[in-house]
Amino acid sequence: MTLKRHHKWIIGGFSTIVVIYMIVAGILLNGIIVKQAINHNELSSKINSLQADTQSKLNELTESLMETQESLISLDESLNSKLKELKASTSSDFSGIVEDAIKSVVTVRTDVGQGTGFIITENGYIVTNAHVLSGGREVYVLDYEQDKHPTSLVGYDAKLDIALLKIEGDYREIELGDSDDVQVGEKVIAIGNPLGLQFSVSEGIVSATDREGSNGLEAYIQTDAALNPGNSGGPLINKQGEVIGINNFKVGSSESLGFALESNYIKEAVNGISQEQLNIDLL
Repeated sequence: MTLKRHHKWIIGGFSTIVVIYMIVAGILLNGIIVKQAINHNELSSKINSLQADTQSKLNELTESLMETQESLISLDESLNSKLKELKASTSSDFSGIVEDAIKSVVTVRTDVGQGTGFIITENGYIVTNAHVLSGGREVYVLDYEQDKHPTSLVGYDAKLDIALLKIEGDYREIELGDSDDVQVGEKVIAIGNPLGLQFSVSEGIVSATDREGSNGLEAYIQTDAALNPGNSGGPLINKQGEVIGINNFKVGSSESLGFALESNYIKEAVNGISQEQLNIDLL
């Protein structure tokens, strides 16, 4: 059957409308998809940004908590230190300071005699008087736990009467204070091994500073803390628990006339020895 002309026009028009509808529908659908994709990307970006911001705030909070914890620990240590210092200043009770300091003090023995020393670094460097080692062929150290340690001589300063020793292992060191800050009349303690009595403690005050020694240097603290043979090389300690001198000698048989090389000269001697022998500064 042959289609008449107006029938063809109707069919053609309908086809055109269908095609146009499909094109428009495709455009609208594509627009919706594009918009959804844009919205999805924006939402993902916001989520990512929110996650990053949340993580950043969590990191800040964690750091803040860690800093607070460190501050509390530091405050606790500071308070304990201040309490010990206050106790030592007001009641002449050095027990808390002695309890800490004595663990860094050692007995230095040779085949001809003995003296005292103290640990200045965690890895076992020890300071003593050079004359403690004089004439000895063998030397060893007894720590606070009475453990015996083979010992090597790193070097010595004859003028300042300082020797630097080394033992193997990890230890509790004692800090050196600034001897320029030492005041006449302040309380001090001396720790040593007088007459073989290990880890004995004597108390006194600083009687004078910058006293002249036999080496011609005005580098000595005068103290009335009791010093006897065996105290040589031991630390003279202030109420902060710092070494302000190394007990060196006393005048003849006189009482209350002990002398300790000031801590700043100890640092000078130790760093001179360590630079020469190890190419480093220990203090």
